[in-house]
Amino acid sequence: MNDLLAQIVHHGYVVIFFIVLAEALGIPVPAALALLAGGAAVASGGLHAPAATLVAVTAMLLGDSLLYVLGSRMGWRLLGFLCRVSVDPETCILRSAESFYKHGRATLVIAKFIPGINSMASPLAGSMKMPFPQFLGLDFLGAAAYALAYGGAGFIFRDFVATIARGFRAAGHAVEIVVVIAAIAFTAYRISLYWKHRADRIVPRIQVTELAAKLQSEYAERVLLADVRSHGYYDPGADRIRGSIRLEPNNLSEEVKTLPRDKDIYLYCT
Repeated sequence: MNDLLAQIVHHGYVVIFFIVLAEALGIPVPAALALLAGGAAVASGGLHAPAATLVAVTAMLLGDSLLYVLGSRMGWRLLGFLCRVSVDPETCILRSAESFYKHGRATLVIAKFIPGINSMASPLAGSMKMPFPQFLGLDFLGAAAYALAYGGAGFIFRDFVATIARGFRAAGHAVEIVVVIAAIAFTAYRISLYWKHRADRIVPRIQVTELAAKLQSEYAERVLLADVRSHGYYDPGADRIRGSIRLEPNNLSEEVKTLPRDKDIYLYCT
């Protein structure tokens, strides 16, 4: 914290810009801490509040706009890539989609404050073909709220931030050792979870031609097709495979209660 505050005081807006941009692009860096330190630097007279806020908001809009464009072109492939570090990538994607499903476009305004959703909201909006001007307006509100909230907190509690910085400086190598140990422990924990759930990542699949043959045989009575296209790719007027039913993927815990137990269920999405 002390080093970060020192870097912001000496290099000013450049440090804030690149740290905030990196977080907007999904890189795990402490943008909130950078904004807190930036607010403290404004309070000490090292930075100007309007310029610092403009730099932070611009960085967020640039990063979010890039992910929006990539999301509109790559769709769920990009979302899967961003979620790959999670234990269950499908859950990560659906949790983000569920936020859009429940809160609609307002998700973009609050996404910055929600870990896990912050880096997913922009590409998800792109994949759902949200108009770019609308996305940019809502994202601007969210970025401004995020910058003002953490920057304002740093400004108001500048003495507290300075105390923390002095504490880090006094602790010196002890803090570095704790951070290294924590990083090693976290890495080992994630590897253990990945190994434990590795079997869950193997999803059984069937070729279209094979399923079509089943549907044309006496086996057809035992087949149930379900459309599980996610919100944004499905609307009530969308065409479905003949004879299939609709399952809402964001409400599967309730949907599965209605499914028959005597049939083989095949799911299809986008």
